[in-house]
Amino acid sequence: MRSATKALVAAALAGVMLGGCSEYLDRRDTISLAAGEAPAANRVAHMIDPWPAASGNRNIASNGERAAAAAARYRTGRVTAPKNATTSQTYSAQPQAASASAPVN
Repeated sequence: MRSATKALVAAALAGVMLGGCSEYLDRRDTISLAAGEAPAANRVAHMIDPWPAASGNRNIASNGERAAAAAARYRTGRVTAPKNATTSQTYSAQPQAASASAPVN
């Protein structure tokens, strides 16, 4: 072996051997990163039902045909723009009607 190859192998070996010291250099007094979570683990272990009530609802109101058509349009790059991207007429007319009936000083 050439001296450059020997130096490279020695550096790689030293790096692997010192890689185990990174845990020590973090200066933690615990065994692992998850140590100290016993109270949280106990709360979950003694919980009767940790899931919300709505998570058991399997009757999800949706239209599979519309979802499949939307996915196909997205996949082919033919996404349609919304038909009415502006506010409705009733919304814009209400502030104008209120301001028209207000007395002018």
